[in-house]
Amino acid sequence: MYRYTDFDRHFVRQRAAQYRDQLERHLRGELGGEEFRPLRLQNGWYVQRHAPMLRVAVPYGELSSRQLRQLARIARDYDVVAEGPFKGQGGYGHFTTRQNLQYNWIPLDKSADVMELLAEVDMHGIQTSGNCIRNITSDAFAGIAPDELIDPRPYAEILRQWSTLHPEFAFLPRKFKIAISGAAEDRAAIGWHDIGLQLKQNAAGEVGFQVFVGGGMGRTPIPGVEINGFVPWQQILVYLEAIVRCYNLAGRRDNLYKARIKILVKAEGQAFFDAVNAEFARILADDPAGHEQIIPQAELDRVKASFVDPDGVQTRAEPQDLPQDPAFSRWLARNVHGHRVAGYRAVTLSLKRAGIPPGDVSADAMDTAAALADRFSLGELRVSHRQNLVLPWVAAAELPALFEAARAAGFATANAGLLTDQIACPGGDYCALANARSLPIAAQIAERYADADELEALGEIDLHISGCINSCGHHHSGHIGILGVDKDGAEWYQLTLGGSDGSTLSGSTVAGKVIGPSFAADEIADAIDAVIETFQRERQPAERFIDTVKRLGLDPFKTAANAVRTSTAKA
Repeated sequence: MYRYTDFDRHFVRQRAAQYRDQLERHLRGELGGEEFRPLRLQNGWYVQRHAPMLRVAVPYGELSSRQLRQLARIARDYDVVAEGPFKGQGGYGHFTTRQNLQYNWIPLDKSADVMELLAEVDMHGIQTSGNCIRNITSDAFAGIAPDELIDPRPYAEILRQWSTLHPEFAFLPRKFKIAISGAAEDRAAIGWHDIGLQLKQNAAGEVGFQVFVGGGMGRTPIPGVEINGFVPWQQILVYLEAIVRCYNLAGRRDNLYKARIKILVKAEGQAFFDAVNAEFARILADDPAGHEQIIPQAELDRVKASFVDPDGVQTRAEPQDLPQDPAFSRWLARNVHGHRVAGYRAVTLSLKRAGIPPGDVSADAMDTAAALADRFSLGELRVSHRQNLVLPWVAAAELPALFEAARAAGFATANAGLLTDQIACPGGDYCALANARSLPIAAQIAERYADADELEALGEIDLHISGCINSCGHHHSGHIGILGVDKDGAEWYQLTLGGSDGSTLSGSTVAGKVIGPSFAADEIADAIDAVIETFQRERQPAERFIDTVKRLGLDPFKTAANAVRTSTAKA
């Protein structure tokens, strides 16, 4: 994990002190709401439907057990409603698809205390909100995956440092998201980002980046397109500077819904690419500041030194006598992942079980996960964009003991990659932007498909749920996507099929297509059932859901789902 320098630590603590001064002036009435708004947003504080919401940055998903314990302390001591109509709510965090953590119930007058607690463990809310370059995301299995070509974490950290409070990019036309992958398998969904970066080597063995630009979901889902096949790693900051400069100058500021870079790329096409490449060449040739952004080998080496294997990691013999218990075997096949170091595994701690909203974790559960990380994973965890936790350094011989401990803590649901391993945003229960609730729909589906044998027989299915068109639940990239919409004040849901995030399981980055009119809240779970039943009836032996959809097209599934609406109307 990256180790904060004295400068890093001083910077974060000074930011917390600065925020306390701003908050106190606001509470005294010296800073009005509109004046205070950009100041709180720069530190990750939103005003949601019922209370302030804090989004804490977890850069590229890496988290220490010490940090997780501090997050648990904040949840237990500050994320609690003591009085009023929501008394008793809170006491938990929500891991997001951006590898961040959100709190939903912290009072604003306690927010400066929380910022100082975060700073104590080298954490903050910078780059989690506002029209800036957001938290850099990456593969939750970075540095440990067997298919990894180049570890993306040192580059992600360099990008984080470069983009934090960049003077030119603090007020972009809209928020801006960058994802980076270094493996053969894209587990970071780079095609759905404003900039997607794929590490690779050229024929000479030199390291560089394949650069994609203009990806995004929202009202107009558009996969990113390649703008450059190979940018040498030393020049990647200059190239990103060129992209964001061109976007900053030409991006729409008169229309919130047309302000993302995807709209600019779609509208200008090659003209935008030419402008970026011309700006890139100009910075390299003429701009002294650009020369300072060439990454020196010494700086890469300095950052890489934080990403070596933890002390004690060494090649181990593979265990020969693992238990044959069916529950353990299912968990082993589903939640335990390969590792580049012989004798080690990465293990998903599932945050998806019946009765718990996807991604939610209580203060006590955070403490338990931190204890599991200390006992089994050398004090390290990862946050995945699928809203689960991952233990990256588990000795294979310890898997039986970890399974028992995880099962006792409720982390051993063997559903990684299956239908109930849902991605979902908090939806209308919390978010002021949402048109409909996500969590009750997720709960209905989790309850209907609770049988482990049935779930495993269905195979890998990505189900994603968003409460509004902003797509925080990534519904566009789900094999099955659910989107909450508003109709005359009532909650309705659109159903999409055939989306993908670019992984090997899903294929290329594709937005799902809407099948028919929207469904009422009491119809959508039945519509999912109809889609699944059609898949079971029509699939070929061992065929995956996404492949059946591609082979048959949408019509059989559309007919089945729409029949639910017809039968409901008759009833």
